[in-house]
Amino acid sequence: MINRRGFLRFVGGSFLSVAAFSAYAVGIEPMLLTHVKHYALTPPHWPAGLKLRIVALADIHACRPWMTPERIASLVEDANALQPDLIVLLGDYIAGMPLVTGPVTPSQWASPLSGLKAPLGVLSILGNHDWWGDGFAQRAGAGPTIARKALEKVGIPVLENDVVRLEKDGHGVWIAGLADQLALLPTRDRAGFTGLDDLDGILAKVSDASPVILLAHEPDIFPTVPWRVSLTLSGHTHGGQVRLFGYSPVVPSRFGNRYAYGHVVENDRNLIVSGGLGFSIVPVRFGVRPEILSIDLG
Repeated sequence: MINRRGFLRFVGGSFLSVAAFSAYAVGIEPMLLTHVKHYALTPPHWPAGLKLRIVALADIHACRPWMTPERIASLVEDANALQPDLIVLLGDYIAGMPLVTGPVTPSQWASPLSGLKAPLGVLSILGNHDWWGDGFAQRAGAGPTIARKALEKVGIPVLENDVVRLEKDGHGVWIAGLADQLALLPTRDRAGFTGLDDLDGILAKVSDASPVILLAHEPDIFPTVPWRVSLTLSGHTHGGQVRLFGYSPVVPSRFGNRYAYGHVVENDRNLIVSGGLGFSIVPVRFGVRPEILSIDLG
C-alpha cells in the first residue's frame, strides 16, 4: 500500500515528467535542435565522374511563433553554408495548423527564401497545404496557387509536372517536379482527395539518358517510380513528428512507417524522406529533430 506522502510524491513526479516532456517536445526539440542530416550515395546507373551536392528544405509551415521570417532567414544561411550545387524546396510553405499566435504571409516567407544561393540554382515544388490553404485554387480545381505566385515572384521556379535539365562537369541531370498528390480537398463533386500529379507525363519530357531526380512532396508515389529515376526526394511526413526507436505512431501516408523517414531502398531504387522543419496539426516534435538535408551523389 502506498501512503499519502508516497502518493503525493508520485503525483508530483508524474506532473514534472509531463511538464518536462511537453517543454522539450514543444519548445526545445522543434525550436532549438535543428540539424543537418547528411546522406552520401551513388544510385544505380549514376554517371561516373558526376558529383552533385543537393541541399533540401521541406515542410517549412511558416507561422508565428514557430516558423517566423527571421527563423526562415537563419535556415537559409545554414543551407547556403553547406555549399550545395543545387538547392531544392520540397513543399508545404503554408502553415498547417490553427495553434499559432499569428500568420506569416506568402510574401513574408518567400522573401527570405530568395536568399538561397547555389551554382545550379534553386528549384521548388508545392505541397498539399500550399493547395489546401488556397480557397481560390480549391474552388477552381486548378492553380496557380498563392504559394506558387509568391515563389515565382522572388525568382524561384516551381515545377508542377515539369522538368529542368541541368549540367555539371559535362554531365547532364534532370530535375523533375511532381504536382501534389493530394492537391484538391473532397467536395460534393469529389469523393476523396484529388491529386494533380502526372508521373508518366513528366518522364515523357526527359529527352536523353541523363539521370533523373524526382521531387515529390508525398512519398506515396514511390512504388510506381520506375528504375529510370535515380533518386526520389520527399517531405510531407515530418517523420511522424513523434518517433521512438525508429517507429512513428502516426504517419500521414497510406503506407504507414514504410516511407515515414530517412533513406529507403527498394528494388535498386532510392528514396529519401526528410523529417522536415516545421509541423502541422499540433506543434510537437519528439525523436525527429527539424532538419536540412545535405545529399552527396556520386
